[in-house]
Amino acid sequence: MSVPAFAYTIELLNSRHNRADFQCGTEALDRYLQEQAGQDLRRYVATPFVLHDVDTNQIAGYYTLAATSIQVEDLPEALRARLPRYPLVPATLLGRLAVDERYQGQGLGAFLLIDALRRSLMSEIAAMAVVVDAKDEQARAFYEHHGFTLFPNQLRRLYLPMALIARQFR
Repeated sequence: MSVPAFAYTIELLNSRHNRADFQCGTEALDRYLQEQAGQDLRRYVATPFVLHDVDTNQIAGYYTLAATSIQVEDLPEALRARLPRYPLVPATLLGRLAVDERYQGQGLGAFLLIDALRRSLMSEIAAMAVVVDAKDEQARAFYEHHGFTLFPNQLRRLYLPMALIARQFR
């Protein structure tokens, strides 16, 4: 994992952050940060965290976390067998993850992902896994490279069990 080569903080999105200049190359992810992320935070819909370049006051990247649930029947049988017989189990949704074009190619996507997994693990709310909906095949490959598994019969929804995340941080 690469550590940013600039002075940084990863913190909750706030009014001091310059969101207007963020461009990751995907309009929907840019627009979300610029127009919607603050509202989602205030409404307790999602929690956006930003990788903030302290020297330039730019957002180098961001991700969002939110609560979700997984239908147990959607999980592979081997995993289902180890779970309680509930119809749903709690999970953490990694809703969005993006790196500004000026900072791409430095390993910051993986850096943000690891921070998101660490925060999910350290949460005081139980979650059986971290879930992500990959926006395209490139994103799917990124998450698979980092240990996520596709849900059976779904093209882009992936999960990483919290037990595996816990082992990674030991």
